[in-house]
Amino acid sequence: MLKRISVFLYGVASYAIFFITFLYALGFVGNFGVPVTMDGEPRMALGSALLIDMLLLGIFALQHSVMARPFFKRWLTRFIPESAERSTYVLLSSLAMIAMFAFWQPLGGEVWTVSDPTLRGVLWACFAFGWLLVLASSFLINHFDLFGLRQVWLQLAGEPYLPLKFGTPGPYKLVRHPLYLGWFFAFWATPTMTGTHLLFAFVTTAYILVAIQLEERDLVDSLGEDYLRYRERVPMIIPFAGRSAPKEGQIGVN
Repeated sequence: MLKRISVFLYGVASYAIFFITFLYALGFVGNFGVPVTMDGEPRMALGSALLIDMLLLGIFALQHSVMARPFFKRWLTRFIPESAERSTYVLLSSLAMIAMFAFWQPLGGEVWTVSDPTLRGVLWACFAFGWLLVLASSFLINHFDLFGLRQVWLQLAGEPYLPLKFGTPGPYKLVRHPLYLGWFFAFWATPTMTGTHLLFAFVTTAYILVAIQLEERDLVDSLGEDYLRYRERVPMIIPFAGRSAPKEGQIGVN
C-alpha cells in the first residue's frame, strides 16, 4: 500500500509541476506576468546566445520525442512502475521547459510591430485562443490520462489500467491535431515579433511537424485501420484543407 501511495503522490507532484510550468510558459511567451520572459535586452554576443537557445530547444525536443516512443517506454518501465511512466515523462518535460526559462538568452532585433489597436487586439485574441485550444484539446482526449493522473489513481485504487478508446470529439473532427494547432496560434500570434520570438516560433514549429510524423506512425501501429481511415478523411493541421488519401504507410502533411 505504501508503494501505491508513493506512486500516486509522485504523479500528483509531477502534474502540479507541469501545471505551474504551463502557466509560466503562457507568461514567458507572451512577455507578461512572470520574472523572466522570452524577450528582453541581449545579455551576450549574438552567436553565443543563439547557440544556447538552440541547445535548450534541442534538449526539449529530444526529451519530448524520445521518451514518447514505445521502445523507450518499454525500457523505462523495467526500472519504474508502469503506472508512473507517464508522470515521469510529464515531470522531465516540465524540467526541460524550466531549464529553458532559466537559461534562455534574448537575441534582440525586431521583425514586425503592429501598432493599430484593433489588429493588436486580434493578435492577442489569437494568442489566447491558441492556449485555450491546447488546454481544451487535452481535456477532450482525457487530460488526466495525458498527464499521468489517471494512471496513478487507478493503481492507487488497485484497478487495472485500460487504454482509452479511440474517438474524435469536437475539433478532432476537423483536424487530427488540434492541440498542435493551438501551439501554432500561441507561438506565432504576437503584435511584436522579435528576432528571439521568431527563432522560438520557427524551431518549435519545425519540431512539431516532425513530432507529428513520429506520433502518427505510433498511432497507426497501435490503432491500425481505425487511424488509417481517420487520417484519410481528416486533415492534419489545417481545417477543411483538401487532400488526397495517402497511400499505406504515408503520412499526410496538410
